Amino acid sequence: MFKKILIANRGEIALRVIRTCKEMGIKTVAIYSTADKESLHVRFADEAVCIGPASSKESYLSIPKIMAAVEITNSDAVHPGYGFLAENAEFAEICEEYGIKFIGPTAKMIRQMGDKITAKETMIKAKVPVVPGSDGQVKTVKEGLAIAKKIGYPVILKATAGGGGKGMRIVNGPEEFEEQLDKAQAEAGASFGNAAMYLEKFVEEPRHIEIQVIGDQYGTVAHLSERDCSVQRRHQKLVEESPSPFVDQKMREKMGKAAIKAAMAINYEGVGTVEFLVDKNKKFYFMEMNTRIQVEHTVTEEVINRDLIKEQIKVAAGEKISGKNYYPTMHAMEVRINAEDPYNDWRPSPGHISSFHSPKGHGVRVDTHVFAGYTVPPFYDSMIAKLICVAETRDECILKMQRALDEFIIEGIKTTVPFHKQLMRDERFLNGDITTKFLEDFVLLP
Repeated sequence: MFKKILIANRGEIALRVIRTCKEMGIKTVAIYSTADKESLHVRFADEAVCIGPASSKESYLSIPKIMAAVEITNSDAVHPGYGFLAENAEFAEICEEYGIKFIGPTAKMIRQMGDKITAKETMIKAKVPVVPGSDGQVKTVKEGLAIAKKIGYPVILKATAGGGGKGMRIVNGPEEFEEQLDKAQAEAGASFGNAAMYLEKFVEEPRHIEIQVIGDQYGTVAHLSERDCSVQRRHQKLVEESPSPFVDQKMREKMGKAAIKAAMAINYEGVGTVEFLVDKNKKFYFMEMNTRIQVEHTVTEEVINRDLIKEQIKVAAGEKISGKNYYPTMHAMEVRINAEDPYNDWRPSPGHISSFHSPKGHGVRVDTHVFAGYTVPPFYDSMIAKLICVAETRDECILKMQRALDEFIIEGIKTTVPFHKQLMRDERFLNGDITTKFLEDFVLLP
């Protein structure tokens, strides 16, 4: 087992990893930018190293600075968390070259799943269902029009190096194809430095359902059941739950087997997530694989009673997994509390938190790095907390979430708490009648 792990991240996930490491008897090293000097992950780690100014490029995305911190603290492993360098193949490769264990998959695995076209080709070979579309990059308007005509409109253009909804455009007919392709390429080039596009059939009334998987270094892969992440705004998840109100046991088994096939196709090592789009007829299609721990891993933890960060570290240390698949025994739901103003087009709301009270009670969990007196910096992701509730049924879970949200007090900045309060009382949501388009006609009440 590792003696000392450097956490190459910040905020809530850094604190989450530190807690598990302490429970495993592993020393921890926090890295931080000057903007995060007062953050709790800095306070609670055994050691902390400032690696640069507030800019992510000069701190949390600076591989040379992070590796220098690894060297001076004599760390023997790095946990990348999620975001930043968590799915950066170059970072994983450099760690390997220097004999430092990257807690996650190898650089090769990251590359195989990181490029959407390569990932799709890999899934086709593994006989995992994929959305009909181009075999690879769409290089010309003429080529794209021919494919779109064959599979039928509407279609969606996606950046091969995409993520977070960047470089995506829905095309409803041939007359708008060229314009939307130009816009998608421009956005992808600006966001990722790569304007390459591919094309897929646009799945109508889709749900976003993902399967948590884990694989060890010896070829064994298991799944830990599904999460429904359909409540999204601009392709960013806001609510996640397990089990999905849409998935029955037969479908759960089929999706679990498909996710295992997907992971085994690249000999996956570590904790990861296979994401699917599911249509109204319960047909599911591979969308992408996230080769890291996810924000919403907490939901799975609560319904199967396992610490996924601990499992991740054990696999990285060379331990074998049983190969047992896990299924939900409870119902859990997570809402993301962001420093955003939902009444003002969801604008970021960084600033000083004057008062902070988190809900408590049986079946209520809050993962956060903020506190009264903390200043939310404007430089990073807006998520400041995750509220997770667990109960025996979905109805009970929602009632518990309603109560917990009513107890959540954050003053000094605007947050998404009011949005979640209204959502938890929305009739369509209560009935589980949700798709990724759910919020398009959702009107936030004063």
